[in-house]
Amino acid sequence: MTIKGLMTTAALTALFSGSAMAQDDPIRIGVVTPISGTYAGIGQQVTWGLDMATEEINEAGGIMGRQVELIYEDSEANPSVAVQKAEKLMTAENVDFLTGTVNSGATLAVGQVAERAGKLLATTVSFSDAITGDKCSPNVFRVNARAGQQSAALAAWIQKEKPGAKVFYLGPDYEMGRSTVAAFKSNAEKVGAKSTGEVFAPLDAKDYSQYFGHIRAAQPEVLYTSVAGNDTVRLFTQMKDFGVRDGLTILGASGTVTSQNIGAIGDAAEGFITGVGYSTLIDTPENAAFVEAFNARNGADPDLYGADSYGLLFAYKKAVEAAGGTGTDEVRAALEGLEWQTPQGVKSIRAGDHQAVQPMYAVQVKDGAFTIADTIDGEAAIGPDTCERF
Repeated sequence: MTIKGLMTTAALTALFSGSAMAQDDPIRIGVVTPISGTYAGIGQQVTWGLDMATEEINEAGGIMGRQVELIYEDSEANPSVAVQKAEKLMTAENVDFLTGTVNSGATLAVGQVAERAGKLLATTVSFSDAITGDKCSPNVFRVNARAGQQSAALAAWIQKEKPGAKVFYLGPDYEMGRSTVAAFKSNAEKVGAKSTGEVFAPLDAKDYSQYFGHIRAAQPEVLYTSVAGNDTVRLFTQMKDFGVRDGLTILGASGTVTSQNIGAIGDAAEGFITGVGYSTLIDTPENAAFVEAFNARNGADPDLYGADSYGLLFAYKKAVEAAGGTGTDEVRAALEGLEWQTPQGVKSIRAGDHQAVQPMYAVQVKDGAFTIADTIDGEAAIGPDTCERF
């Protein structure tokens, strides 16, 4: 054989060997989520949901014959840290896809990094309407309910149960907090509620008593809050200790009281109402099986973060299979308009803004446990597409 022939043979061997290796290599998914800090409990549910879905997908043969590998980084619920960790995952680890971001500021910041790097990001947690609204990105998807969807469910409840109620607002002082307060205020005022004031506390606040004078002076019947994680424990406990909780109906965002913190809050959570896209009480065989398996694996029930994180990987699997690979442009196109099965039923992703459409529930704490108080159809809750970038 000539030298030219040997070189051609070697090149072909390397080419086919490389192709085979590429097919055998795992699909790497980067997870930037809070493993420490005030939102560590939320990050725990994200981790449980993603790990459980990955195990199920891999045991069933993976995605197009490739195993899924999750690579975790601790965001500390800090947008600047999340950006650094995301850049590491995209460059040093060469991940195919990103998820895990919790607070909305981190999702918006990492979304910009992902767009510049030509990667896709999907959040299963962040609430800010801006993520799929005026700050939307062609490379960012959201499979959980945004603030407006949660607020639509809560507004339907307040119209029925507390018509014309006076409402005071207390949110965390960053993107998510201000967005959720604005979303609920808008929906509540549309159904006749009267706004009496608002305050915003720093993330990881230790003392909420400084805001109680504002609440008392406003004399509201309803308090709306979107604090989350350990912040909720401190707020509700201090409100009870100072007598502010008495006679006040508390409404809140989906992540305010969850299975992760309800035990620590205790009876101060009694009567709390939230609008959610997931509940363990959804009465379907699919959800019952999911809750049983999740609890058996993790020793705890799933909350909305665990359920939506679990569901995400099945959306990604379906999109990669439809796209024929993990290429960003192809997977993006496959995700737009995608319908897939989740523990809460069939979801779809609206192509115009990359927002998931799903039924919403008003959930109330009674006798220390969650109960479903009302349901609103997904199309009624989703609201208009306000994304203008793509």
